[in-house]
Amino acid sequence: MRKRSVLVSAIAAAGALGALGVPAVAQPDDVTPFIVGGHDATEEYSFMVSLQQQGQHTCGGSLIKPDWVVTAAHCVQGGGDFTVRVGSNDHTSGGEEASVTDVQTHPSGDIAVLQLDHALQATPIEIASESGDPGTATRIIGWGQTCAEPGCGPAPQVLQELDTQIVDDSSCTSIDGATEICTDNPGGDSGACYGDSGGPQIKGTSGSWELIGATSRAGNDDSTCATGPSIYTDVVAYADWVNQTTGG
Repeated sequence: MRKRSVLVSAIAAAGALGALGVPAVAQPDDVTPFIVGGHDATEEYSFMVSLQQQGQHTCGGSLIKPDWVVTAAHCVQGGGDFTVRVGSNDHTSGGEEASVTDVQTHPSGDIAVLQLDHALQATPIEIASESGDPGTATRIIGWGQTCAEPGCGPAPQVLQELDTQIVDDSSCTSIDGATEICTDNPGGDSGACYGDSGGPQIKGTSGSWELIGATSRAGNDDSTCATGPSIYTDVVAYADWVNQTTGG
């Protein structure tokens, strides 16, 4: 079982090639990941976050407390002023807006927590007690590209979702099985893409979703999306760090 609530002190840094959010050291220019092969969201996710700069969607995130968001570290490595839109299926309107006042990144993992300038009314998502074994049904959601090639199109306006499952770590290359989750690409041609980075991987059912992962990077070092499984930061593995950093 992937019961990893202890503080994790080490993880391989997210690879630049295939990262699914704000460009890292060697990312394709001006692209962030979207879900390929998904469909319009079938429900409203109160915890869904669009991380933005200058009003433009850059990455996803999850509201874990009324004034704290968890996302991928590579989404904020470039610095700058960040805002969020929370609880809307449209990253351009609706929901609640807030500014980010503090950014804390894990020293070695692809995870960050962002403090907001005020508490929101939206209902946060709880971090699961365990991420799950291979075969566990999950769902990924985000505004990443819906086409597979880097820079092939803009972020969709409507939130996308895709039902996935956890697969064995051996299906992903350069994965740290203690702190990352290998997630399938259903049908061999669907999965996370540029713009989805930092967004939630969840398990459960409507009304009782739990957070297990944050979109990190491709699982096969291919810059074309959905050609293989994707790697997600195991948020459960960092639960202690998240709680300590956000005030318990």
